[in-house]
Amino acid sequence: MEHAHSPIPAPDWRRRLSLYWKLTRGDRPIGWLLLLWPTWWGLWIAAEGMPPLWTWFVFSAGVWLTRAAGCVINDYADRWLDPHVERTKHRPLATGEVRGREALVVFAALMLAAFALVLTMNRLTIAMSVVGVVLAASYPYLKRYTYLPQVYLGMAFGWGIPMAFAAVRGEVPALGWLLYAANILWSTAYDTWYAMVDREDDLKMGSKSTAILFGDMDLVAIGVLYALMFWTLYLVGQRAELGVWYYAGLAAAAALVAYEFVIARHREREPLFRAFLHNHWVGLTIFAGLVTDYLVRAHAAGG
Repeated sequence: MEHAHSPIPAPDWRRRLSLYWKLTRGDRPIGWLLLLWPTWWGLWIAAEGMPPLWTWFVFSAGVWLTRAAGCVINDYADRWLDPHVERTKHRPLATGEVRGREALVVFAALMLAAFALVLTMNRLTIAMSVVGVVLAASYPYLKRYTYLPQVYLGMAFGWGIPMAFAAVRGEVPALGWLLYAANILWSTAYDTWYAMVDREDDLKMGSKSTAILFGDMDLVAIGVLYALMFWTLYLVGQRAELGVWYYAGLAAAAALVAYEFVIARHREREPLFRAFLHNHWVGLTIFAGLVTDYLVRAHAAGG
């Protein structure tokens, strides 16, 4: 009589690494991309074209590390809430597969790695990175006390913009803060799509969000936020003396945003989540217009 062979379990270290990968959302790159595009906007505008290669690497790797750390501390703060939310109940901290203390060690390791990279930058950038740590670590706790955690997320997600100006120029001019404001508006808008997915669960658990604050006016409020974002980016273009390619990128991005309203107009969970994810293309399109504008300008100057 033959015995069925039971599958060989994966080594424990490999299983733990896969859990940490899931904890840091390594399997879901959307959050990293939503941080990356505005950081690259800041680098390119600060440098008026391609930034120094090492600076570009430090900020790109730093975005991944801080976003991963942000996910860990978010789940640590939400371990009371996530088991009761449909979308988050399978996260490693919600299921108990990863302990709270482990998560804090992972968070510290990621932030230390990011800080080690920043130490190769100038003094102003290093000082500003401390503010970035405070923003990233405190954001997850706001949903208990305020209906505006999405605004604070924009502040945390966009902090790479003034840091990019500090790293490239040694100062943060008004242009850098204007671009930062545009990103706060954008982040608040797209994260409200995300909050609308969880609205029913959040209401049950007493968690707060802009989706709950806006209520039936949610689509109007998101429309206003996007309109203000594009107006601010238009002002950025004027102040940075950008040309037609940049504005073409803004126009294409606005068309992509209009599509989000088409798919999410019935406020159903799956289309709302798709509208949120779709912002990756918005950020990429704006960046593509920006880069093309600088390349065309450099070619014209060289020619």
